[in-house]
Amino acid sequence: MTEERLIIPRKTTNKFFLTIAIGVILLIAGIIMMAAGGGAEHGGGHGEAAAAGHEAASWTKRLFLNLWLNNVYFSGIALIGVFFVAIQYVAYAGWSVLIKRIPEALGYFLPIGAIVMIVVFLFGGHDIFHWTHEYLYDVNDPRYDPIIAGKSGYLNFWFFLIRMVVFFALWILFFNWLRRNSINEDLHGGLTYYNKSITISAMFLVVFGVSSSMSAWDWVLSIDTHWFSTMFGWYVFASWFVAGLSAITLTVVILKQNGYLKLVNANHLHDLGKFVFAFSIFWTYIWFSQFMLIWYANIPEESIYFLDRLDPHYKWIFFFNLIINFAFPFLVLMTRDAKRQMIMLKIVTIAILIGHWFDFYLMMMPGTMRGDAGIGFIEIGTTLIFLGVFLVTFTKGLTKASLVPVNHPFIEESIHHHV
Repeated sequence: MTEERLIIPRKTTNKFFLTIAIGVILLIAGIIMMAAGGGAEHGGGHGEAAAAGHEAASWTKRLFLNLWLNNVYFSGIALIGVFFVAIQYVAYAGWSVLIKRIPEALGYFLPIGAIVMIVVFLFGGHDIFHWTHEYLYDVNDPRYDPIIAGKSGYLNFWFFLIRMVVFFALWILFFNWLRRNSINEDLHGGLTYYNKSITISAMFLVVFGVSSSMSAWDWVLSIDTHWFSTMFGWYVFASWFVAGLSAITLTVVILKQNGYLKLVNANHLHDLGKFVFAFSIFWTYIWFSQFMLIWYANIPEESIYFLDRLDPHYKWIFFFNLIINFAFPFLVLMTRDAKRQMIMLKIVTIAILIGHWFDFYLMMMPGTMRGDAGIGFIEIGTTLIFLGVFLVTFTKGLTKASLVPVNHPFIEESIHHHV
């Protein structure tokens, strides 16, 4: 087996940096417009933005929330890369060996995600999370909230921060551990590193099972502090997983179109297409189950979540979400041929990546911004900055090792994979 090295042309790297630069310009423009006009672009005529103090608060709040939203989204995709690799090891899967280096490289974003997450929470926690306000826990304060006060054992500043640091530390540790074994296998061959990777993966999956649900409760669910859902951990996982699978599939397609991954054939694409197809349906199943149970029970403290999201301000996103994340991939990828065609996979995966960004948007914005949210320069700018940074770290990660794991014991099985 000969190794295959990825060389990123200077032109491509420049495009990534251009994406970041455009993002910065749009973000600054959005902040200036908002600071100058207060809530004007969201119908500030309600008199909400009458005071200058509110104007300043509203753009900082919106900025922090966008940083948080994008960081949760991109960190989730990076984490799914590690999760995907771990599943392949534990399942003794052979088909995926040729594409293994792509999910592996996604994990390189995790340290950046950790830093951004901690910084944004320290400086913008008050803007993002209602429960961080001290007065909610003071019985003598008229704004005292018995429900939030009852959750103070779990939802408090230090415990929240410790959990965040521990989750990222564990994810980065396991990512580095798996990556190191993978590269050592390339250099030295043998079964030692493969067997070690199976053990590491099994441990990681236990950690992932606990931490992915808890991080979903912490980083997304606790924005709507009064609301609760027993399915929420699953829901966020499903959204992350289908976005992560789409990122992996899209990368395989783009690399193949650029002359790399020569040994990857239509059968591998078919399996990736099946994954994307299946987990789009899985996400919809979780979405519907959560919606159905809450609608059917009609308990006010539960149904408020959906009432907020069916508000005229968010209604279009609510339905757009279902169309782009379920109807579109379901209809397009239904046939065997569609799953084997690069152009079809490319269109669907890009749509899903955009769709699940909107999914996270809908999970976070109504709980904080209420009717002040929008899709403007601040949203587009922040997303472009994160996208650019993510692409730079991901592609750099891809160049650090051969795209083909040359000494993997199942490499031959992967080359002759047929479905």
